[in-house]
Amino acid sequence: MAETTTIARPYASAIFALASEKGTVDAWSTSLDILAEQIQNDKVLSLVKNPLIDNETTVDILAAGVDDAQKAVVKQYLTVLADNNRLLLLEDIASLFHKLCDEVNQVMVAKVTTAKALTAKQKKAISSALNKRTGRDVTLDIEVDEQLLGGAVIRAGDLVIDGSALGKLNRLASVMH
Repeated sequence: MAETTTIARPYASAIFALASEKGTVDAWSTSLDILAEQIQNDKVLSLVKNPLIDNETTVDILAAGVDDAQKAVVKQYLTVLADNNRLLLLEDIASLFHKLCDEVNQVMVAKVTTAKALTAKQKKAISSALNKRTGRDVTLDIEVDEQLLGGAVIRAGDLVIDGSALGKLNRLASVMH
């Protein structure tokens, strides 16, 4: 994953810079979401991996689901990816593009894993606390994992807060050894 992310980063950065310059960030966001979804399809994936199918055909098929207003520029971008054997990175490119959008818009997604479902009040409290700590608008991606026993683990960018009962038990065990 880390290697593909490293390879995908310049492609995501380049298209983000172009989209920002042209004022088409939202359109590119939508187009990249469509392309990332298509590349997950087994039939499309086998087509992309098939050396007998030329790049032009592959690009035409991938671009078919994109909005007509974006189609020409998306096809140019896909051609660059195809010529460099990078079409399989579309999911990573889309993800990195969205992260760049979030950075520019001062938005952060925090992954919150809890032992039980959170109330609206708890969600608001976590979001507010993270907003104060990071200086960004925080969107919560919440997951329930009963193995935590209690509490929560919060991951927001480089920040990790482990307030779970399991985390506390693990830290206690490591201190005792």
